[in-house]
Amino acid sequence: MKQEISAGAIVYKVDKGVKILFLISPKKNLDIPKGHIEKGENSIEAAKREIKEETGLDVDFIPYFEYRNKYFFSENGERILKRVNVYLANVSKSAKIRISEEHIGYKWLSYNEAMYKVKYMDMKALLKKAYDYIKRYEEMKGLNARYKSISKEKGFGLSKRFVPGEGPLDAKIMLVGQAPGDTEDKMLRPFVGRSGRLLDEILAHVNIKRDSVYITSVVQFYPPKNRLPVRKEVELCKPFLKRQIEIIKPKFIILLGSLAAQTMLGIGSVEKSHGRAIRRGSITYLVTYHPAAALRFPRTKRNMLRDFEKFKRIIG
Repeated sequence: MKQEISAGAIVYKVDKGVKILFLISPKKNLDIPKGHIEKGENSIEAAKREIKEETGLDVDFIPYFEYRNKYFFSENGERILKRVNVYLANVSKSAKIRISEEHIGYKWLSYNEAMYKVKYMDMKALLKKAYDYIKRYEEMKGLNARYKSISKEKGFGLSKRFVPGEGPLDAKIMLVGQAPGDTEDKMLRPFVGRSGRLLDEILAHVNIKRDSVYITSVVQFYPPKNRLPVRKEVELCKPFLKRQIEIIKPKFIILLGSLAAQTMLGIGSVEKSHGRAIRRGSITYLVTYHPAAALRFPRTKRNMLRDFEKFKRIIG
């Protein structure tokens, strides 16, 4: 059977709600910007080029979203399997569209309008997945803006530089640490210093890809001189962490270290509780050491590796 591989994107804007861009074909079908991956291109490069050619838009993609769609169609009596890698792209509400000659127009539709008007079930499934991710992305963006603003409060004793969480917003697994370190504060990314490199090593040991999990901390501002966040700082940041969890809806949360275990479960000693799986509502919490402790003590590192091996069996 002949196969074709293409790449494209759901392009959306926020204008009195989320509006999704659809191109209108000569047969008056609704479609998204997409096209063949050309020689020498990767999938993302192809999607970006197709969007530019078909709409005139220069876009940046929403991180971590990729949907692999497939469907069959017939051409000259031959049945063809079409595979399409689909990404998400956000544009401003004032973005100007320039349609290519292969289309006769375009429409901005709300999610409900789109679900009513599109014909094919595979497109409906794509729209459902994309719209769910868009809602999470926009909610997280707004939450992080509010979280970042607490650094302006009088008496704020942490770094003014906010280190956002990182990873898919529909991740099955979430990792929660203590607070950013000096390297994280400079790079504005969680777990990218020595502790982060060890965490990457441990995740690879149990065949969990870093880009498949959401990584954050109880406190998302660097405590000067790498001190432990005080209770007041934890209480100030805790509501934001809880809302992040509500947005992501993970099935498993791995708590890295005593501060995370104490904040989320009231556990006072990781030494006594590491390797445990504790169910709370729809979430299974998994308790282990912080990578910083594993860097200092070989025994702790061995225990942490065994904990993650156990966690992988639980997660499946």
